[in-house]
Amino acid sequence: MMRGRAIKRFAWSDNFFRRLTQACALIVLLILAGVIASLIKGSIPAFQAFGLGFFTTVVWNPVTEKFGAGAPVFGTIVTSAIAMAIAVPLGIGIAVFLTELCPPSLRRPIGTAIELLAGIPSIIYGLWGLFVFAPFLQVYVQPSLIALFADVPVLNSLFAGPPYGIGMLTAALILAIMVLPFVASISRDVFETVPPMLKESAYGIGCTTWEVVWNVVIPYTRVGVIGGVMLGLGRALGETMAVTFVIGNAHKISASLLAPGTTISASIANEFTEAVGDLYTSSLIALGLILFMITFVVLAIARIMLMRLEIQAGR
Repeated sequence: MMRGRAIKRFAWSDNFFRRLTQACALIVLLILAGVIASLIKGSIPAFQAFGLGFFTTVVWNPVTEKFGAGAPVFGTIVTSAIAMAIAVPLGIGIAVFLTELCPPSLRRPIGTAIELLAGIPSIIYGLWGLFVFAPFLQVYVQPSLIALFADVPVLNSLFAGPPYGIGMLTAALILAIMVLPFVASISRDVFETVPPMLKESAYGIGCTTWEVVWNVVIPYTRVGVIGGVMLGLGRALGETMAVTFVIGNAHKISASLLAPGTTISASIANEFTEAVGDLYTSSLIALGLILFMITFVVLAIARIMLMRLEIQAGR
């Protein structure tokens, strides 16, 4: 009898735990569906007024109620792409150094310093970027870039114009600094999961450190590394305050990376409190929907890549 009661109690608790976790998962889906529905409902007036041209139009004029998402979308994609192009190689390089080359006495201090960078509030990055980093770029870096690439085709357009200090390049560099700790920390953690026997075997047959990292460590941990990169990309796409301080907040598309620009998050943060008309508010909500769509597409692509890697590993 006691055994039967214990079995019933265990069955009840197991069923309760299963139902509880299922409810938590459904709540997450309901919240996500609610967010999507709210964004779609709020953006309908903007899409009815401007149609698909809203995605490509650059004009943003609250006075005449002419709005377009071209400049914010362009700024979001460009700054995030530049930030990831800088942060990913540096982050993976830092992770390789910490796991394979760094002396034990320096491993913990350097690792702690990198993790502390991830804990700094974004507004602090913005203030530092505006008052310290942007003036430094304006005086020492941007004039040198303009002079260096003045006679180089294509590059002279990317680095043209007066050195404002603030602009697309400055925002991308700030984003790279903010994303770097995520890529480096996650890459270091997954690199440490590589079985020592695999690396020792590679060293035993005469492989160099570079060959061990390239042929053993990275292939073994590529799923985790890609996950860390996608996490950093998600932060770069949605970052608001730090970018708002240093990008210039100009609704225009320029070929020069030194020119001011804007992003979706920065546009929403700057103008939502001033949106007095229904169409103005709807246009800002439509920007939020576009940012959600961009993030969703990026994460979906990352998930597909991970699934393909897992299938290849299984084979």
